[in-house]
Order: sequence, then C-alpha cells, then structure tokens
Amino acid sequence: MTPNITLLLRDAADGNRQAADQVVSLLYADLQRLARSRLRRAGDVTLLDTTSLVHESYLRLLKGEGTEFADRRHFLAYAAQVMRHIVIDLLRSRQADRHGGGAWHVTLNTDIGDSVAQHEDEVLRVHEALDELASSDARVAQVVQMRYFGGLSEAEIAECLGVTERTVQRDWQKARLFLSLALK
Repeated sequence: MTPNITLLLRDAADGNRQAADQVVSLLYADLQRLARSRLRRAGDVTLLDTTSLVHESYLRLLKGEGTEFADRRHFLAYAAQVMRHIVIDLLRSRQADRHGGGAWHVTLNTDIGDSVAQHEDEVLRVHEALDELASSDARVAQVVQMRYFGGLSEAEIAECLGVTERTVQRDWQKARLFLSLALK
C-alpha cells in the first residue's frame, strides 16, 4: 500500500526527516522528469546531470524547513522552482568567474564559447524577466513556473491556484506576451 503523500508532506513540514525522505523516494521519478525538463531548457550551459540536480534540489528543500505543501502538485511545483534557481545560481557563478573570478577559460574553438555564453545570457534574461513579471503579477508568474518549469497541465494549475482553467489560459497568454516583450 502506497502511503498518502499529503500526510507525509505534512509530517515533513513538522520536521520529520524520515517523512521527507519517504516523499522524495516516492516522487523520485517525478523529480527526475522535472530535472530532465529543466536541464533540457537550459541546454548545454550547466555541468549538472539529472541526478545531481534532483539531489541538490533535495538538499535545498531540506533547508527550507517549515515549508508546507498542500499536496503532491504543490510540492512538485515548488521543486521545479528550486531547480530553476539552482540552474540560475550556477549560471551566475560561471558568469562571475568569466568576468574576473580568477579562473582561466581556454577553448580551442572560439565559436563554442560564444554560443554557450549567448545561451547562458538568454537563460538569465528569461529568469530576470520572470522575476519582473512576479513583481507585477505574482499569480501569472506562478502559472509560468508551474506550466513551463513544473510541467503541470492547465487543469492541475487551476486546482493548485484555486482558479478556473480559463483563468489559467488567460494568465498564460498574458505571461507569454509579457515575456516576449521583455526579451526583445
């Protein structure tokens, strides 16, 4: 019999480390799917593999003690957000290194370094635009997080946010318009 994820999430929020471990083991395949999706969107700009991203996310989730999740979907949406921040932190660190962090970066083909740097800049621009969107309309930014980074369907997002599917569709349209203008 599979334990109730919602009950385990509540126990984990109360500080039960064993419950947190059990949640991750039960949802490991979902976390792997999220990580694969996140890394695919980031392209070749990170040195992380799927397993590393899942494990780093787990460590950050453990640090967020007191964080409560209503159910599996909320947990996975939050995990997707954590994964996004891990990738962004890694990119920022690499850019800081490239701009005088003391490390020497040598490539044999300068075209490769330029294309990776352009892709890193693009990923960071999307992140910054999403942060700007969150400051003006938090729910619309949540829709982007859950749909684009978390892979949730419109119905799942609507359930998580307590709105209709049509509202989620309108929010997605607003977000796409905002992001396309912000990224020009």
